[in-house]
Amino acid sequence: MSAPESTTKAKPLGERASAARGPGPGGGGLGRGPAAFMGGQSAEKALDFKGSLKRLLRLLQPQRAMLYGILVFGVASVALSVIGPKILGMATDLIFAGVVAKDMPAGVSKEQVIAGLRAEGNNTLADLFSGIDFVPGQRIDLDAVGQVLLWVLLLYIVASFFSLLQARLTTNLVQRAVFDLRERIEEKFAKLPLSYFDRQPRGEVLSRATNDIDNLALSLQQTLAQIVSSLLMVVGVLVMMFVISPVLALVALLSVPASVIVAAKIGKKAQPQFIKQWSTTGRLNAHIEEMYTGHSLVKVFGRRQEAEEVFREHNDTLYGASFKAQFISGTIQPAMMFIGNLSYVLVAVIGALRVASGTLSLGDVQAFIQYSRQFSQPVTQIASMANLLQSGIASAERVFALLDADEQEPEPAEPARVEQVRGQVEFEHVSFRYAEDTPLIEDLSLTVEPGHTVAIVGPTGAGKTTLVNLLMRFYELDGGRITLDGVDIAGMDREDLRAKTGMVLQDAWLFGGTIAENIAYGSAGATQDEIVAAAKATHVDRFVRTLPDGYDTVIDDEGGTVSAGEKQLITVARAFLAKPAILILDEATSSVDTRTEVLIQRAMNSLREGRTSFVIAHRLSTIRDADVILVMENGSIVEQGDHETLLLTGGAYSRLYAAQFAEALAETD
Repeated sequence: MSAPESTTKAKPLGERASAARGPGPGGGGLGRGPAAFMGGQSAEKALDFKGSLKRLLRLLQPQRAMLYGILVFGVASVALSVIGPKILGMATDLIFAGVVAKDMPAGVSKEQVIAGLRAEGNNTLADLFSGIDFVPGQRIDLDAVGQVLLWVLLLYIVASFFSLLQARLTTNLVQRAVFDLRERIEEKFAKLPLSYFDRQPRGEVLSRATNDIDNLALSLQQTLAQIVSSLLMVVGVLVMMFVISPVLALVALLSVPASVIVAAKIGKKAQPQFIKQWSTTGRLNAHIEEMYTGHSLVKVFGRRQEAEEVFREHNDTLYGASFKAQFISGTIQPAMMFIGNLSYVLVAVIGALRVASGTLSLGDVQAFIQYSRQFSQPVTQIASMANLLQSGIASAERVFALLDADEQEPEPAEPARVEQVRGQVEFEHVSFRYAEDTPLIEDLSLTVEPGHTVAIVGPTGAGKTTLVNLLMRFYELDGGRITLDGVDIAGMDREDLRAKTGMVLQDAWLFGGTIAENIAYGSAGATQDEIVAAAKATHVDRFVRTLPDGYDTVIDDEGGTVSAGEKQLITVARAFLAKPAILILDEATSSVDTRTEVLIQRAMNSLREGRTSFVIAHRLSTIRDADVILVMENGSIVEQGDHETLLLTGGAYSRLYAAQFAEALAETD
């Protein structure tokens, strides 16, 4: 197998570093990780809105063709939409001209009618009629009005079609960008060191990879095309407004600075609440995930009430942040509507005066009023989308923080290889520490001959699991080196190194799938006969045959359909089938009954045959036949030798053995 059985299994409540995380199990690494020295997460960084927005837009650059298409279809749709009111104003003028002219005597000219009104002293009506194109005595030209309305209808249909094409391209663009982002996160997970996952709750990491990306996709989907269309609409409408009346256009423009200032002020107050909303969502998800994983422990130790209190605390914080974020940002739209209505009133009043003076036609004023609505509407829409945009940027920054996390050291350009692995492992003056100010392993040297079994014993926290983590390069050394058949593993490709190593851990990890698929997990292309042979060699076949579907029995990721001992046997069979050159057994029998332990021990004896093996064990009875037994304390090897030799020395191993023997007698009594 090229990967450990688990790197994020739960730890008991007593091992948690931060009480703020709440009771119950939590995510941790293999054995003792940095979380044992570092208490909890780092504080959430302040949001760089502009920087995150620019970076988010750069994600769309690979899809330039679709971006250009969205822009082209947006321009076409907006251009046709803004022409509509101007043409519709022509219909208004035709109708108004027919209404005005129908009661006038036929055969006279427009100029004569106006001159007559002025002669009568009715200058106001004369000014009004001077702005109208009418023929005295002629009624409403319904054919002309119908043609104008037909053109308007056609324009709006084509504009809607272009808008539909724009929406389709936007959906495609956003989904492709999010697809690429998810792939980048998946690649990032493969490059992150184990120490990153030791420091982060699993629910928090999952929240960034799922909730935050989904929220980002939703925000982009609902805002991208709308913002583009709204901006184009503002430009197009503004052009038409200046074409109709520069004076009225300047009046309408007065609302823009006020709208920008109001939106900026409100948005600045809302943004911290969106940051708090999504960071709290991550903490809440982490807590829920921990409580679900360790619900049995929570109940056993009577911590359900405390767990509920922590949940309520996170939930209340999330409620408060979400309410404030949505409420504050939600005030932008009514504020924009109020400013827009003020502009609308000014335009209507000044427009009416200009119609009365004959400067503008009624149709032009009607079109301008429509434009003023169209002008304020996209501004209001952009403002109303501020909450979505702010929420999306807050999620984007959390995703970017994950993508920017420090990666493990890159692989060497020309990695060293061990073509035929014999299995000689040497630790040469190895030093390592999780925290800079807390040494764990100092100047450790060890030579393991090919095919030998090395047992590692010692109290909890002595560095036993850390030693094999260093061998697997889950962590990098602070000093010294480790060699495999004389080749420094730091110069090897990690995947190549781990492909030569198999691990069976105390916490057996199974995924949702059949038993056969779980056994073959570390051996791509394994045949059914090979799977069955591995199962027979490791005593798995005997209980699989009793299941209704045999090797096709489906088990879930918690292995709920098989017992703990049977789960462990499956993981041993998995390692057996992978045929590793180096084998690591980490407390593989510590949580099973005596009868199952015997079966697992026999399976592991078959697995260890002819392989260099590292066995971490608390039960000293399981390692009596090891070639070398290492006794570790505080990161150092204090004793080494075989079982008989170490017992005769009367040192640390002898005391451990005597303590376990006395405990066994006490249990018997």
